[in-house]
Amino acid sequence: MSITALSILRNRSVLPNCNNFLRHVSSRTSRFGFVSIAARQNPNSYRKQQPHKYLLRAKDTVRELSSLSPLLSPENGPVLMPNQAIGMVAAAQANFMRVIVESAGPSTAPENPIEPEEQTVGVELLCVVRALLKKIKRRVLVGDKVLVGSIDWVDRRGMIENVFQRNSEILDPPVANVDHLLVLFSIEQPKLEPFSLTRFLVEAESVGVPLTLALNKLDLVDEEIQLAWKARLSEWGYEPLFCSVESKHGLDSLELILRGQTTVIVGPSGVGKSSLINALRSNQRVPYAAEADNWFELVEGSKWFGDQRVGEVSAKSGRGKHTTRHVSLLPLSGEGYLADTPGFNQPSLMKVTKKSLAQAFPEIRRRLNASEPVKCSFSDCLHLGEQGCVVKGDWERYPYYLQLLDEIKIREEFQLRTLGTKREGDVRYKMGDMGIQQAEPRLEMKKHRRQSRKRINQSVLEELDDLDDVDEENKQN
Repeated sequence: MSITALSILRNRSVLPNCNNFLRHVSSRTSRFGFVSIAARQNPNSYRKQQPHKYLLRAKDTVRELSSLSPLLSPENGPVLMPNQAIGMVAAAQANFMRVIVESAGPSTAPENPIEPEEQTVGVELLCVVRALLKKIKRRVLVGDKVLVGSIDWVDRRGMIENVFQRNSEILDPPVANVDHLLVLFSIEQPKLEPFSLTRFLVEAESVGVPLTLALNKLDLVDEEIQLAWKARLSEWGYEPLFCSVESKHGLDSLELILRGQTTVIVGPSGVGKSSLINALRSNQRVPYAAEADNWFELVEGSKWFGDQRVGEVSAKSGRGKHTTRHVSLLPLSGEGYLADTPGFNQPSLMKVTKKSLAQAFPEIRRRLNASEPVKCSFSDCLHLGEQGCVVKGDWERYPYYLQLLDEIKIREEFQLRTLGTKREGDVRYKMGDMGIQQAEPRLEMKKHRRQSRKRINQSVLEELDDLDDVDEENKQN
C-alpha cells in the first residue's frame, strides 16, 4: 500500500465520499490478505455456513474417503480401468521407474479380438511416481507391486498411483518383497576382510530373511586356504558356499538355492556380483522357450535380458571399481529374480539398534540357547562382561561386536539430540465442508507453508500505528 493511500486512511474526514472510497479499497485489499472493514464490524457475516444435518450423516457412508491413498492389499486388488495396470518395479534410476506389467484393465477397443492380457502383459513401462506419494513420503522401491495409471500404451509410459503392501523391505540396497539374501565376497582380489564381512552379515541378519554366504574366486586360492576359511566361518555360525565364475564351480548348487525366490545379492565392489549374474542368466532363454505362460518372455528387446557391465579390480588399492550404479531386478532361468545392486564397502546398519545387535551374531544366539533355562541377570543385557551375563568374550568376533556396539551407541545418541523422541506425522486430518474427516499431506513449514493472514493483517495495523506516532511527534516538534 502506498504512502498516499495510508494518508487518506488517516485523514478520511477531508473527503466527502470517503466511506464509499474505503469500501472500494477494502474490497480490493481483501484479496491480498487484508481484512475488510465490513468483516470487522460484523464478524459473523463472512462465517462459513454450517452444513445441513442430513449432510453430516454422509460421513458414515463415505468413511473410506478419510484415508489418504491407503496401501493396497495383495489379496483384494482394485478394479482396473482401461488405462490402468498392475505391475512390478524392475528398476529405479533417477526419477523414473521401469515397471513390468502383470495384469491390465479391459481394452478400450471392443472390436479388437485380442484379449488385453495378450497385448499388454509383459510390456515394460517407463513410469514416474505420483506427486501425492512423494508428499506423504511413501517410497516406491524395486520389487514393489504397484498400480500404474494414465498409461500411454503407444509410448509405453505411465504414472505409479499406489503401492501394494510389502512382505519385506531392506534399506541397503533399497529393495522390497525380498525372499532371500545372497552375501557374496571373494577370497582374493579383493582379499576377504573379516570385519567388512562381519558388517555385511550383521546387516543381512537384521533384515530377518534367510541368507546364504558365498565366497567367489575359488580358483585364485589353494585348497588349504579354502579349508581354513571354511573352519573359521563355521565357528562364526555359517556354512559358506565356495564358487568360481571362471571355472563354473558351485554354480549348480547356487542355482538350486536361488530357484523360485526373489534374491538380493549384496557385497563390496569387485567381488564378482555382475559376473555371477551373467553366468547364472547365460542359458535363461532355453527354459523360457518351453514356457508359454511366463510373461517375462514377452519383453522383447528388453535390456534386462542383456549382460551386466563387469569392472576390474584396482591394481593400486586392491578394491573393486563401481560399475553397477542403480538397483535392477533381473529374471533368472530358475523362475526366480535376482537384484543386482551397487557395491558398497560400509553398510549403514540403520535398522540395527544396540539391543538388537546381539541377535545378529550367531555366536551370541548359540551361547544364549546353550545356557537355557539360565539367562542373563538383566533383560536388557548388552553382553559387555557384566556380572551375571552368560555370554563370555571367548569367541573371535567379540572385538567386532564391541566396536559395532560403540558405533551404534554414538549414532543413537546423535539421533536423540537432533531428532528427539517425537516425530511429526506425514499426514494430517481436517474436517471438510460436509463434516467428513479428510486426510491431506503435511507440508514442510519452511518449504511450502505461507504466512497466515492474521499475521499479515497485524503487521499492516502495526505499520499504521507507527505512522500515527510519527505524525504526532512531528506535530509536537
